[in-house]
Amino acid sequence: MPEASSSFATHGSLKADSGLSCPSVVASLAAARRAQVAWSKTSLAARTKWVRNLRAVIADNCDWLAAETAKSRIRPIPEILSSEVLPVAEACRFLEANAYWLLSPQTAGSSGRPIWLRRVVTSVWREPLGVILVIGPGNYPLFLPAVQALQALVAGNSVLLKPAPGAEAAVRAFTELAEQAGLPDGLLTVLPSDKSVAVDAVSLKVDKVFLTGSHETGRAVYAECAKSMTPIVMELSGCDSVVVAEDADLDLAVRAVVFGLRLNDGATCISPRRVFVHRSIAKDFETRLVKALAGEPIEITGRTAGLLKGLLAEAITDGARLCRGQSRSDGSISGPVVVADARHEMRLLNEDVFAPVISLVSVANDVEAIDQSNACQYQLGASVFSRNLGRARQIASSLRAGCVTVNDLVAPTADPRAPFGGTGRSGFGTTRGAEGLLEMTRPKVLLEHRGSFRPHFDPSQRGDAALFAALIRVLHLQGARRRFQALLELVAAGRLRGKPGSDSKLSRRKKV
Repeated sequence: MPEASSSFATHGSLKADSGLSCPSVVASLAAARRAQVAWSKTSLAARTKWVRNLRAVIADNCDWLAAETAKSRIRPIPEILSSEVLPVAEACRFLEANAYWLLSPQTAGSSGRPIWLRRVVTSVWREPLGVILVIGPGNYPLFLPAVQALQALVAGNSVLLKPAPGAEAAVRAFTELAEQAGLPDGLLTVLPSDKSVAVDAVSLKVDKVFLTGSHETGRAVYAECAKSMTPIVMELSGCDSVVVAEDADLDLAVRAVVFGLRLNDGATCISPRRVFVHRSIAKDFETRLVKALAGEPIEITGRTAGLLKGLLAEAITDGARLCRGQSRSDGSISGPVVVADARHEMRLLNEDVFAPVISLVSVANDVEAIDQSNACQYQLGASVFSRNLGRARQIASSLRAGCVTVNDLVAPTADPRAPFGGTGRSGFGTTRGAEGLLEMTRPKVLLEHRGSFRPHFDPSQRGDAALFAALIRVLHLQGARRRFQALLELVAAGRLRGKPGSDSKLSRRKKV
């Protein structure tokens, strides 16, 4: 979701014969494995009791936790409380209420069970994976890695948490509260934030990796994981679209886009980057948006500013119009940036620019908006604005994105029940919600035969081919008459089974 949390791309491959950049990772991994063995044998009830205690501890220390998180990324305390601390507490509540039934063995009923397996009882168990490596981002240093760590721990795993450089304070504060709530030693270890540490952990064969970062970082981490066949879930960059239909509440749509641009200074993976607005209201939307963004600017600096300057120059040369934002002589940009008369094929609308920049595209209808939105390879989130909920749902169902909000933006994705993940360049796999919890486990199937009838152990006999063919027709033909005829054939095949010439007597020509 955000800015790269590790620098695999610049660190390079870890040679098999090279020493570890951070030898302490070896000790941390060994301790995590020892602790996980005991933790996996702890009852689900005990694990959910711990997460319930943690929720209360977070509530008691929410101000301190927000202040520590602000050390990682300077933001207003109210914003941190609402966008980071509160969602972590809600994630605890979700696990309290749902972890037991999601992770308990599930026994399949008799419905749909094949007739020849009528004495077999099928159950699916959920087992922890072992040691989970969570590679956290810099933009939401508490919320995103903490929820992944929570789900991993409740599922019976231990966690190595590698924060982004500069994000150590938030994860260390969370770890301190987790231990205060009763988490045993060794289960949640904060690794150094150095760029090489995640590479070391992957090379030492953790059991699964959960990465939140840029597309570039994701490609590099994926390559490292492939060397050891380590499974990975990646929540990567976004370039989210907003579809504004001609019947949309324009005030609402403008407020939403402004919120998305200003939240966390635009450093949110599902912030709006592209707006596809019906041409009949495009000019009105542009005017209202620029007016609403008046006020204190958001500074865009560093590498991001350099990338954005090049993309803006290219877009303007290609016919786009800069209607808000200013490039400064020191290399920075005064944002938020609004670009009008954009086209979906411009590079500006197809790159993961992690800054408060929005491009406005005028479209003729919903189909054009959908097609142009789906042309981008970043497919994380999207939003639709329309007063007609049926129409909004139809648009949403056609948008290629992992999560679509209707008449809202960003905030609803913090629902702890909602799984989150992208596709295309935005990664794969799921975090959060029930699906995210199950990502922390492997399924084990238990098949119990509770009878003595096991004909499959016996050698084949004459007539078996005809017997099985008749059985297949009885079970799967359509039409009562044809199935009844097949039943008569099955009875006949059973009587002749094992007798000389039974195969030829029961042979059947192909039906046309």
